[in-house]
Amino acid sequence: MQKITFVVVGKIKESFYREAVAEYVKRLSRFAKIEIKEINEGVNLNAEANDILRSVKGYAIALAVEGEKLSSEGLAKKIKNLTDAGKDITFIIGSSCGLAEEVKRSSDYLLSFSDMTFPHQLMRVVLAEQVYRAYMINAGATYHK
Repeated sequence: MQKITFVVVGKIKESFYREAVAEYVKRLSRFAKIEIKEINEGVNLNAEANDILRSVKGYAIALAVEGEKLSSEGLAKKIKNLTDAGKDITFIIGSSCGLAEEVKRSSDYLLSFSDMTFPHQLMRVVLAEQVYRAYMINAGATYHK
């Protein structure tokens, strides 16, 4: 079974965000083994970078505003290609200050959800939902409308 790791900086304080992430992780568990690795916020981005990079397993996709924007179908295709190649995937969400350049350079792919800025706690929910949606698209399910 494919392994999906979410490497995220910081903890979710609000219970409604935690519950939403837990729901999508539960749904995703039928498709892949899911791990969420929370990294403590460092004094600066470079301090976080080492912990982030040590936690990456497989193909690294970092969320970055300058990354490529994909449709839900585009993300599904990317995930399918990686799945077919037998690769595990790590998604990386930085802190409210972003990601160190070293993390971006070390990642296999930079993904942007928007030119807008989102709270990183909310982004964890959005990412989990979109990964779940991608698997549902790939499974031919009716979830994606």
